Amino acid sequence: MAPPARDDTAPHGWTPARSAAGRHSPWLIAIIISISAFMEVLDTAIANVSLRHIAGSLAVSYDEATWVLTTYLVANAVVIPMSSWLSDVFGRKRYYMFSVALFTISSFSCGVASSLSMLIVSRVVQGLGGGGLQPNTQAMLVDSFPPSSRGKAMAVYGFTVILAPMLGPLLGGVITDRFSWHWIFLINVPIGLLSLSLVSAFVDEPPLLVKERLERWRRGIHFDFPGALLIALGLGFLEIMTDRGVQDDWFGSPLIRIAALIATACIAGFVLWELWTPRPLLDMHLFKHRNFAAGSLITMVIGVILFGTTQFVPQLVQQVYGYTATDAGLVLTFGGMITVVTMPLAGVLTGRVQPRILMGIALPVIAISLWMMSHFTVDETFTQIAIARAWQSGAIPFLFVPLMSAAYIGVPAQRTGNATALINVARNLGGSVGIGMVQALFARREQFHQARMVGALQPLNPIYENARQTLAHALATRGAAPSAALHIATAELYALMQRQALMLSFADVFRALMLFVLLISPLLLLLRPGPTGRRGGREALGEAIG
Repeated sequence: MAPPARDDTAPHGWTPARSAAGRHSPWLIAIIISISAFMEVLDTAIANVSLRHIAGSLAVSYDEATWVLTTYLVANAVVIPMSSWLSDVFGRKRYYMFSVALFTISSFSCGVASSLSMLIVSRVVQGLGGGGLQPNTQAMLVDSFPPSSRGKAMAVYGFTVILAPMLGPLLGGVITDRFSWHWIFLINVPIGLLSLSLVSAFVDEPPLLVKERLERWRRGIHFDFPGALLIALGLGFLEIMTDRGVQDDWFGSPLIRIAALIATACIAGFVLWELWTPRPLLDMHLFKHRNFAAGSLITMVIGVILFGTTQFVPQLVQQVYGYTATDAGLVLTFGGMITVVTMPLAGVLTGRVQPRILMGIALPVIAISLWMMSHFTVDETFTQIAIARAWQSGAIPFLFVPLMSAAYIGVPAQRTGNATALINVARNLGGSVGIGMVQALFARREQFHQARMVGALQPLNPIYENARQTLAHALATRGAAPSAALHIATAELYALMQRQALMLSFADVFRALMLFVLLISPLLLLLRPGPTGRRGGREALGEAIG
């Protein structure tokens, strides 16, 4: 018999009658629902390293091929705020399975696409399907585990949002280099079918949720169309602005200016409308709960760090060190292996040690990692780069897991769906801002360093002229024609200057991110202490290791 239901007055808003586990172990459910969530997050990163191959195969420019990324992100951002309403109206399990099915079918369509237009349409549908997976996964985990065990459950889920962006570039590079870019989408098909069969067999639709859905239908279905339109336009144009900003010269482009104006007006309008309307799409009053408000803000900040650096490190090793797509992914994979070790440890300690203590340890470690990266030179080895990244990868679970556990403390059980949708909007918003901020700063610093260094590359500079003549003489002794040797030497010195300017620009961005991490550390004080086990952190750590 199912345990008696508890209402919003239950401790920390948790009620076992809303569990998706039914008669099965909640840990089995956590693993099953994390499969499709992992697949969805992986798809946001796996195509990054394959764009040149896609452009060449479909006979389009690289700039046109980037819409393969942008359209997915826009569609994903549009559907996330509506996921709570869709889940409540059509049933959580039913909507989840529909999202998996839509994602799987559209993945097949992406894999067999023979034109850019077909690929983009398929990616839009894929983004619409994927947008419902993350919020539903989190909602089922929060409802299936009490606060004392939620940290361990979030550690299982954490593999999806942390490991997937790290493995995406490697997997995409290996598949593209060894097979074809089509397979980066086709591999989703068997995974999606596996997820559908497991969810159908093991995930439960709690009777309490069925009763609530029937009651909603009896009262009459109301859809907040103005709110949905405002948030869809706001987040959609924000994604376009942040994703296309670097290519289109930011506010020098009419498209970016219009996108920024529409995004700002629509997001502000959405917040005001949701606070005013009696039946909102997303309950903005959840931000009255201190931990949820603080958790959403910190989630957005973590999104800046996680997505900003995950996209930036492969860019560094490919542009400065000439790594292939596969080797660039391997740099992140070593860090992913560290995450595999620290994620369970973070899950064990969460619930026994106060979240802000764990996070207060993790942030300085991430800052140290970024400080190490800011001192990279053009002669850095693969091992040195991978180790610096590994420090960051090892610390991120101690940010993510405690935060996901603490943010839901005090949230009423019936508002879990709304809460997970808002948390995911905050994470995606932070990721978009992070990638845009990193790329904008990098472009500006690259211009600055190149302009400063080019001034020294002129014949009146004795150091430059001596280096050019020496290099030309060395080339001539190796068989180069004297007339060509000087031109080759000039070109090589200019290429060396460009590489140095790139390295200095990357270092500036890592330094800025380090300062950002240190500046946001006081936000942890906004989190209220949550319930912990009777044993302290030392005992929990000993149990985890032993």
